[in-house]
Amino acid sequence: MDCFSKLEGLIEDGGANLVAESRALLAQIKGKSHELAEAVDEFLLDVMTLEFLLEAEREAFHSSARRLASMRLTMVKLLSD
Repeated sequence: MDCFSKLEGLIEDGGANLVAESRALLAQIKGKSHELAEAVDEFLLDVMTLEFLLEAEREAFHSSARRLASMRLTMVKLLSD
């Protein structure tokens, strides 16, 4: 299972360590280019938002936050190739 598959799983499962695990998985690719670093930062902001919404039990926003994080992850994937 590659880094991106693990991240997709984290977004869907929404565990307690979502941000920490995402950072750890992305640490290896962040420094490849400025654009990729920006995309990773934007993705992490969305993951932080998702984690906050999960912890705050704001269920009405979970699917929207997951969808946004997934779209940002797609951008990270495209830039990492």
